[in-house]
Amino acid sequence: MANAHSHDTGSHGSFKSYMIGFVLSIILTAIPFGLVMYPTFSKSATLVLVLAFAVIQVLVHLVYFLHLDRSEAQRNNVIAFVFAGIVIALLVGLALWIMFSIHTVMMAH
Repeated sequence: MANAHSHDTGSHGSFKSYMIGFVLSIILTAIPFGLVMYPTFSKSATLVLVLAFAVIQVLVHLVYFLHLDRSEAQRNNVIAFVFAGIVIALLVGLALWIMFSIHTVMMAH
């Protein structure tokens, strides 16, 4: 019990993986920033691109910083994360749908 904190590096990333995640995060932040600051696409295309880069950046954070992968040990964590994502998407999507429907009905009168 003298060494309660073992130095098992199996579940932690290496310096190289953290640096890869950091560099990817910087790139995935700089590109949408540039797209917004120097508009070259339509507003809707820019919005789609920014959202796509946001999703990619979330995946980069999950893999490189939270160490979620397809290994057997992480399977329950990945399932819990996917379930939480589905619940959040349903709550937000259905709330927006309800608000849009109410707006449409209220503006018709």
